[in-house]
Amino acid sequence: MENKTGSAARSGTPQGMKDAMKKATTEMLVLFMLRQKTMYSYEMMQEIARLTDGVLTFNTLYLAVYRLQDHGYIVEQEKRIVDGRARAYLAITEAGRTYLAQLREQYALMTGAINALLAQDGKLYGNE
Repeated sequence: MENKTGSAARSGTPQGMKDAMKKATTEMLVLFMLRQKTMYSYEMMQEIARLTDGVLTFNTLYLAVYRLQDHGYIVEQEKRIVDGRARAYLAITEAGRTYLAQLREQYALMTGAINALLAQDGKLYGNE
């Protein structure tokens, strides 16, 4: 089944849920990585993949980076030319640290509620 854009529909599949969760958590992950140290976008992608044993991989982080920059949550700290490539190193701002804390709080609230609900499997309504 294809959607209006012609791409394969993923709704109703495990991959669709994975894609939606990645999209919902991308900003939080970018901010988290930049809280650890300044990085450039491709480095963040590599590190997220490495640190999650390949569970989380991204083709790009640029849209999230641009949104976070527009809101003042991250800034370009410096540009370096490495092996002939320009790399823009990004850093988290104080506003970004505050936003990250808020995102982590909401993430914990949501995942905690979902895990608590799923833990009730078979216990909610007796033997229905």
